[in-house]
Amino acid sequence: MSGTPAADGGAPVDWSRLPDAVRSRLADVASTAVGGLPATEVPVPLRRLARFTPAKRAKLGAPALLAELGASTVFRTAVVAWWDEHRPGELVPDADDALTAAAAAVLVGDAAAADAVAAAAHRGDVGELRAERDAALSRVDKLTTELERLRGELGEAREQARSAGEQRDAEYQQLRRRVSEQGAKLRAALDGHASADRVVEDVRAAAAADLAAARADADRERARAEQERRRADRAAGEVASARQAAREARQADEVRLGLLVDTLGGAVAGLRRELALGGGGPRPGDLVTGAGTAAGGGPVDGLAALDALLAVPTVHLVVDGYNVSKTGYPELTLADQRTRLVGQLAALAARTGVEVTVVFDGAGVVAAPVRGSRGVRVLFSDKGVIADDVIRSLVAAEPQGRPVLVATSDGAVVRSVQRRGAYTVPSTAILTRLVRG
Repeated sequence: MSGTPAADGGAPVDWSRLPDAVRSRLADVASTAVGGLPATEVPVPLRRLARFTPAKRAKLGAPALLAELGASTVFRTAVVAWWDEHRPGELVPDADDALTAAAAAVLVGDAAAADAVAAAAHRGDVGELRAERDAALSRVDKLTTELERLRGELGEAREQARSAGEQRDAEYQQLRRRVSEQGAKLRAALDGHASADRVVEDVRAAAAADLAAARADADRERARAEQERRRADRAAGEVASARQAAREARQADEVRLGLLVDTLGGAVAGLRRELALGGGGPRPGDLVTGAGTAAGGGPVDGLAALDALLAVPTVHLVVDGYNVSKTGYPELTLADQRTRLVGQLAALAARTGVEVTVVFDGAGVVAAPVRGSRGVRVLFSDKGVIADDVIRSLVAAEPQGRPVLVATSDGAVVRSVQRRGAYTVPSTAILTRLVRG
């Protein structure tokens, strides 16, 4: 691949010394032809490049393409023939483009191939020099503009420096005056400080005397307090003895009172049987105004103290319906809450025999409710009346002395019914009692 003989006895072309621009144009020409040549006319080392695009063949296969062009006359002839057939007039030694003309002269072995290569190289060098010249001129213009800008900035900087110097001198004179004034104030302050030190010494001496007197008074008070503490300890021992004696006496009184209550209970029960009291007439809860009976629902819970209250004879359990049901099963609709709560209260009434009244806000009921379960009075507040007020009316309607138990967690209701003597139980507790049975 040292050289390609030129036609008509011209000087051979040295492929190893071709300019890079000519070599690149030869690789482009060969890569374009390889994509269109039959596989049998493509040298074996180049057949794998035939699958690439022309641009990729020229970029990745340039060394192999140039090596085959320089070594194989047959391949050069096939490339020239493909261009003459498919793109006639483009790859000719007299083409307008110097690089194309040089590549065509090298491929066809033209006698003036070396001159064409030299002309292309020269034209490339001239183009590079012209580009370098233009770039240099552009840099000169930019540097000239930058120089003018820097000169302007230098003038501005000098003017600012002069102005800053004048301002600095003025500030210096002003600071000197201020320092003089502050010096006078400092001397006056030092004189005042010395006078204050003398006053502080006098105050410290007086305070030391007062402290000594206070310590003496404290010692006397401490001795008096110790004497009072010993006296209080003796009194506490006497109080403890008196409390123990009172506790023992109260226990004895409670035993006697329990026996008396049992006796009275038996007597009252006998009187009820004799006089046939406790008939089926209406109870006070049935006569409360501002509410009507209807069906409802909800759950209940219980504790030991709750069980004790439910065991008291004639107890009346009043339930804040939605307060309890929304605590126990808020995921249900209001109708389902009422149904569930009333059912559980009915089971409690059947098990304990207590009178049960459950009160719901009537504002949320849009359909006529069905009757409640047996043993449970179900009330809905009338229009303009809230359930809390109905509960307070139920408590107020009961006779003095009858135990009333209100199940709610509403703080306002709890306080108002407790003032009327009713017991209260949180919604969670009554729910626990209802669930456990």
